Amino acid sequence: MRYVDPKILERVNVWLTPTFDEETQQTIKDLIAFEPEILEESFYKNLAFGTGGMRGIMGVGDNRINKYTLGKNTQGLSNYLKKQFPNQDIKTAIAYDCRHNSKELAKLVADVFSANGIQVYLFSDLRPTPELSFAVRYLNCQCGIVLTASHNPPEYNGYKVYWEDGGQLVPPQDGEIITEIDSLQYSDIKFEADESLIKYINTEVDEAFAKASIKNGTFSTSQEEKDNLNVVFTSLHGTSITMIPKVLEQAGYKNVSVVEEQAKPDGDFPTVKSPNPEEPEALQMAIDLAIKKGADIVIGTDPDCDRLGVAVRNSEGSFTLLNGNQAMIIKTHFLLEQWKKQEKLNGKQFVASTIVSTPMIQKIVEGYGVIYKEGLTGFKWIAKMIKDFPELEHIGGGEESFGYLIGDFVRDKDAVTATLLVCEIAAQQKQNGGSLLSYLEEIFSEYGYYQEHLISIVKKGKKGAEEISAMMKNFRENPYSEIAGSSVIRLEDYQLGEAKNFETTKSSSGQTYTSETIDIPKSNVLIYYTEDGSKIAMRPSGTEPKIKFYISVNTKSDDSTEAKAILQKKLAAIISVLKTN
Repeated sequence: MRYVDPKILERVNVWLTPTFDEETQQTIKDLIAFEPEILEESFYKNLAFGTGGMRGIMGVGDNRINKYTLGKNTQGLSNYLKKQFPNQDIKTAIAYDCRHNSKELAKLVADVFSANGIQVYLFSDLRPTPELSFAVRYLNCQCGIVLTASHNPPEYNGYKVYWEDGGQLVPPQDGEIITEIDSLQYSDIKFEADESLIKYINTEVDEAFAKASIKNGTFSTSQEEKDNLNVVFTSLHGTSITMIPKVLEQAGYKNVSVVEEQAKPDGDFPTVKSPNPEEPEALQMAIDLAIKKGADIVIGTDPDCDRLGVAVRNSEGSFTLLNGNQAMIIKTHFLLEQWKKQEKLNGKQFVASTIVSTPMIQKIVEGYGVIYKEGLTGFKWIAKMIKDFPELEHIGGGEESFGYLIGDFVRDKDAVTATLLVCEIAAQQKQNGGSLLSYLEEIFSEYGYYQEHLISIVKKGKKGAEEISAMMKNFRENPYSEIAGSSVIRLEDYQLGEAKNFETTKSSSGQTYTSETIDIPKSNVLIYYTEDGSKIAMRPSGTEPKIKFYISVNTKSDDSTEAKAILQKKLAAIISVLKTN
């Protein structure tokens, strides 16, 4: 037997007891004998909740997605629900995506809930994540679960928890539930289902969700405009195939071509390197079909249908992929224009975004006299804003990672309704002789030119997590005083909850500053603002083994060509600094 850290073996030995099935125990024994590195990765910590719930590689161990880790989570959640809703009939809704084992794990989670006397509404087949958020409130549930790992690689799965408002868990509630889970032993899990408490749900919720999506995602587009728009859509082997084609058809969009090679749900995602619509190559098959069909627009969604990528024809006739910030700018501006035309803006509306998204959103929103709210990365924070400010109407909210939410009937990012909204905008723009790109150009000419860039550095496993931690420690302890020749005028440290505003001139004792408290929950994020208007944010991903750098630059130049050249130069200089360090 190869050497295994005694601390790891102590955790492993818990799994070599009769509580665990023979297949699990044999797999662990094989890892001990032949693959100690994988054994260490599987057991060195408990799989934790991150930005978008819990995600991990499927396999045996405390740091893996399996029947025992999810069973323990669900048992702890069941105990917590009973404490929070005493003497009530507790109900929960469960959905799942196309990933390997998702259907089986969803049934296992349903079994544990039912074994604890909790009524379960379980979708009988895969469904989009936003539909689960909708179903929680539609069915008056106290809780919801979706089994998904979004756009992570095929070996991953995940577990998202929603509360009675339809939004994901936020602190301190997530911490309270984790404490409840950590207090349990694996032997405490109740796996024996009460089938009488498990009800399968299908068309009723589907129809209600589709109706709500159409109500919230359509804006006075004529049938002629809809008929004139040629759309190519791909589900990238995910759940959106169950809902988006149907919603587009019911909304009047008949000229929609589906990429058939990617229409079948498949957890291997065989036609793409990554099922992530943020990556241009993920939409290549759809773009090829769009060229063949003479389409105006390409739309692709991630496996659980909560984010979407959009590609549109440029002035040369080829397709350009909008980044998440650009798509958010277009959708937000359009929504504000619609509300303004309908004379519905009265100072009691808000638009939401995140601290790592483009600062341009705030500039646009405040130009309409609408309240702008900003939170940490993740739509759970936007859902919390909707819940915390019931006196305000939520117009729309988005983040740079291709997610958007319209209204409040769903409390998570929603690619179904966002797809319909994009089609509405594209159809109206085409009728007026324009496109999404020309519309974006009009917005830039009014508010100034902004450009964003994301750098993601992958650091896998325990060693990678340590390297990311060391990188953030270095950036925190040795902060930049200038970046690419521009002085840092503000540094926000969300882990400390403190912002430093620096004087632009330096004294003999160094750069002086005033400090203020950041009124946002703590998170491992640093954001630099420089004198020339640039913004550089850095944070470890909460869902993937990555550290991310978000760069935003802007210029007030009136000349489009000149502005873009200035932005490219600024970006290149900042990227050079970050790569050097």
